[in-house]
Amino acid sequence: MTRESYPAAPREETADVLHGITVHDPYRWLEDPDSPETERWLVAQAELFKRESEPQRFKSRIAELLKSGSVGSPTWRGERYFFSRRTPEQEHAVYYVVEPDGTERALIDPMALDPSGLTTLDAVQPDKEGRLLAYQISVGGDEESVLYLIDVATGTRIEGPIDRCRYSPIAWLPGGEAFYYVRRLPGTEVPENERQFHRRVYLHRVGTSTEDDVMIFGHGMKMTNYYGVAVSRDGRWLQISASEGTAPRNDLWIADLTVSPADRPELRAVQEGVDAQTGLVFGRDGRLYVHTDRDAPRSRVCVTDPERPEFEAWHDLIPQDPEAVLSDFAILDGLDRPVMLVGWTRHAISEITVHDLATGERLGQVPTPGLGSIGGIVERPEGGHEAWFGYTDNTNPPSVQRYDALTGETTLWAASPGAVDVPQVRTEQMVYRSSDGTDVRMLVISPVDGQGPRPTILYGYGGFGVSMTPGYSASILSWVEAGGVYAIANLRGGGEEGEDWHRSGMLGHKQNVFDDFHAAAEHLIEAGVTTPAMLGISGGSNGGLLVGAALTQRPELYRAVVCSAPLLDMIRYELFGLGATWNVEYGSAADPEQFGWLHSYSPYHHVKEGVRYPATLFTVFQSDTRVHPLHAWKMCAALQHATAGDGPILLRNETEVGHGARSISRSVDLSADTLTFMARQLGL
Repeated sequence: MTRESYPAAPREETADVLHGITVHDPYRWLEDPDSPETERWLVAQAELFKRESEPQRFKSRIAELLKSGSVGSPTWRGERYFFSRRTPEQEHAVYYVVEPDGTERALIDPMALDPSGLTTLDAVQPDKEGRLLAYQISVGGDEESVLYLIDVATGTRIEGPIDRCRYSPIAWLPGGEAFYYVRRLPGTEVPENERQFHRRVYLHRVGTSTEDDVMIFGHGMKMTNYYGVAVSRDGRWLQISASEGTAPRNDLWIADLTVSPADRPELRAVQEGVDAQTGLVFGRDGRLYVHTDRDAPRSRVCVTDPERPEFEAWHDLIPQDPEAVLSDFAILDGLDRPVMLVGWTRHAISEITVHDLATGERLGQVPTPGLGSIGGIVERPEGGHEAWFGYTDNTNPPSVQRYDALTGETTLWAASPGAVDVPQVRTEQMVYRSSDGTDVRMLVISPVDGQGPRPTILYGYGGFGVSMTPGYSASILSWVEAGGVYAIANLRGGGEEGEDWHRSGMLGHKQNVFDDFHAAAEHLIEAGVTTPAMLGISGGSNGGLLVGAALTQRPELYRAVVCSAPLLDMIRYELFGLGATWNVEYGSAADPEQFGWLHSYSPYHHVKEGVRYPATLFTVFQSDTRVHPLHAWKMCAALQHATAGDGPILLRNETEVGHGARSISRSVDLSADTLTFMARQLGL
């Protein structure tokens, strides 16, 4: 493709001088999605993508593998339980209740609410008795959750809509008469560019107007704070947490609701101004269980008396493990010797151990179906001897397993409802060395027969403490079945090795993430898995930043790039979407030192004319309110102008979807387009 065939995109002389450095921004005009110039450019890019796109090669196979459906772990409320399930033909999962006699009823079906498929179910929370259900939905990918209440017995909607509830927890008081929740201030009370922020904790009494809701917490605190709120099963203890944006630390308070009223709780600090993450579970035995990474970057469980919640009173129950990260726990006390089940990830692979609840002594291990990922351990609120956990791996669709502490056995409780023919693949975990000598792990999924080199996709994320763990993926299986290799690197910045691993890839250490990724590519080449001509890279969101940095830092190492919903202008990212909540992860251009970090790798600002850049496909979503598509638009224009390579630079701009959940058919189309692009460029 010649440069002249790309849509016209004027380069302007726009520039800022920040901390004495001139920062050029020739495509700032693309930041306005409503301007006629941007609209014309997007139309032209859509026409170009349509002309350049090959017929979708993988669509039918991806759709077939997704007919496995899915199933979620149960949430118990007395003898009722609630769960989600998606059958092979459904676009979205449906949320169900199961009565004590086994009768199953659909409570929330997104397609029944909106046959267009644009409505997604964002969150659900039954009350403590299982009589009322709070749920949150959003439309068109904007994630602007609206809250409703329904009567579980009848399915009748009894309250709502309550808007401005994005990312709101729901903490019911016993009896279902009231709940705490988080809501943003009205747009009329804050500047227009701050409407995504300014959250507060409120108490809402069912049957009353939200105008009468009492503000409990948040006034005078940072506008980018996120809040958590929970009430113990017996209704006695309230806990509220506050985190500055996505910072890996939180402040934490509790209140005894038996000595102060629900609408004026007397909050007592458990942790303030401490660089650690801590959560609390008020046990049925009267003890307070503390899950924390304070003085334990791989996390530990401590115990104390709720009347003495301060750090000095904590005592280790489950100490930090030197190699595994403690992820969650559940308490089974319907036994002569009560136990705690503890979930871990050991180098990104999940396991569950069994411990004496009183002493923490390890008693054994819970059998799991294989080397995969466990999606949380669920107990009955009133206790018992059973626990449930979700399980998946690279070849097994999601299932729910049941563990019986009386017998020590794990059995299948619920499988994904669709029967699919999953291809055989070979999975291995490689260990390679990054440029500074750090050992990094990588999961490599390949065909069972034959040897390399093969067309290979390398995927990574490397941020926010998010771990890349094994999971069922129709897209990966389709690629490997066709003869390719798919590799997933556990880069620094993630949570695979604990909080130290995360912090070694954030703020001023972000370059470690990119170095780990380059080293993964070099290892795949040196091991004979692939070659630079057959190596593509893929990432989304923070992973889009990753591959954007990779293609500008080492363009010769990669043949093709899929960059989805990315952050790419790291100088102005705070001004758009939820960017202001991420400066605790990346840094802020307003600070001279942090500006230096950001400017050193910001992909948009490192595009140079005359470089042979890899073929690149940007996939973005017009309704994305987390990462504005302007990042990809500006980077696409810059690469189209600058590249001397023969690979195309394309933009797939999708409307009426956002950063998160989407219908299955939309997911299939996106995956098929990206794999088809990779196959063409890598020679699969």
